[in-house]
This record gives sequence, C-alpha cells and structure tokens, in this order.
Amino acid sequence: MTGEVLAVNISEKRGEKKKTVEEINLRVGHGIEEDAHAGDWHRQVSLLSLSSFDKMRKLGADVVYGDFAENISVAGIDVFRLPVGTRIKVGEALLEVTQIGKTCHDMGCAIKKQVGTCVMPHEGIFTRVLESGKVKAGDVVKVIAEGSFN
Repeated sequence: MTGEVLAVNISEKRGEKKKTVEEINLRVGHGIEEDAHAGDWHRQVSLLSLSSFDKMRKLGADVVYGDFAENISVAGIDVFRLPVGTRIKVGEALLEVTQIGKTCHDMGCAIKKQVGTCVMPHEGIFTRVLESGKVKAGDVVKVIAEGSFN
C-alpha cells in the first residue's frame, strides 16, 4: 500500500494549527525538529489523510493542510485504518503507529464549533520515529508491515 505526502506542517505551540513548511527533519526518540509535539513520547508525529479533509469539506469546513494540527497530510492511504504497530516509510523516515485518534481539547476546536464535528479525534494517527530522515511534499508513503511489534 502506497501513498504520497501532500504537505508537512509544524507549530511552535501545542493546540494550534500548524503551518506548512517545505521540509521536516525527523529524529529517532524525538520527532520533528522545531515542532511543539517533539519529545520522548508516543505521539511524536501525527498524520491525517486527504479523505478526512474531503469529509470535512463536504460538511462545509474551509480547511487546508495543517488546520487539524497534523504534521503530515497524505493521499492514497486512509491512515486511520492502519492498526497500532504498523510501520510506514515516509520519505526517508520510518514511523510506527502508536495511537489512532485522540481526545479533543476541552472546548473543542474551531472546526468542530463551525461544522459540529472534527475528524482528528477519530481519523488522525500518531506515530513514533524509528529511523531518522527528511520528509517533504511529494515523498512516497509506504506501508512496510501491519500489526503490533511490541
């Protein structure tokens, strides 16, 4: 199963939209350099699929890449269908899925307030970096192995 990176996004603070940048550098045990979610934990890098953006746009949300605070926006793969433990090669980096979805912020995001729902709590995925590397728009996203590797 393969897809493509549509955009790479970072933010200086947690809980805010991310801005699209030309390239990101992922480091083992850290996540994305210069991103607020970097650190030694299980949610180093987040991904969201184009199908999730399309779903929200059909509901009337005017959204662009980074609006859901995802680090990597992808096409060709519904990432939320990948089980925890799946390993995916994204550009030069190797990631492992550690969590699917998340609890929304207490007050809900601006998108949820606008259209009544948000996809990130159900369709965003979180990963940790297994192999360092650079990632940019146009890079290949490839599922290497599905399942748990605990």
